[in-house]
Amino acid sequence: MDKILKIAVAAVILVVIGCAAVLLTTHTTAAPTTPSAFPVQQAAAPGNPTVYFFYGQECPHCANIEPLITKLAQAYPDVGFQSLETWHNATNADLMTQMDDQLNISKDEWGVPEVIVSGNDTPLIGDRAIPAQLESAILAGLKKNP
Repeated sequence: MDKILKIAVAAVILVVIGCAAVLLTTHTTAAPTTPSAFPVQQAAAPGNPTVYFFYGQECPHCANIEPLITKLAQAYPDVGFQSLETWHNATNADLMTQMDDQLNISKDEWGVPEVIVSGNDTPLIGDRAIPAQLESAILAGLKKNP
C-alpha cells in the first residue's frame, strides 16, 4: 500500500510541476513584444490646439477611442495631445471636472471617454461623438492659427 501511495504522490507532484511550467511559459511568451504607443503625450506647436483625451483604464468605450487618438496624433504632429486617465488618477479627474465646469457642461453629461479640444466650447463625449467629430474639431482649431 505504501508503494501505491508513494507513486500517487509522485504523480501528483509531477502534474503540478508540469502545470506550473506550462503557465510560466505561456505567461512569458504572451508578453507584448513592442511597447504600446498609448497613452499619447504630445506638445502643441505654438498657437495650435491641444486635444485633451480623458479616459478610464478599464473602460471598453475608451479602448475603442485609443487607436483613433494615436492615429490623429501621428497625422497632426503640430497639435498637442494629452491622454489623461481619470479613474485612478485624482489629479486628472479634477482637471476634467474643472474643464467641464468652465464649459458649463451638465454633470449628467460627464463621463469617459471625453475629448476637449482647446479653443472649442463643446466637449465630445462617448465613442460615437468622438470618431464622428474629433478630426473636424482639430481642423477648426488649426484654421484659427494661420
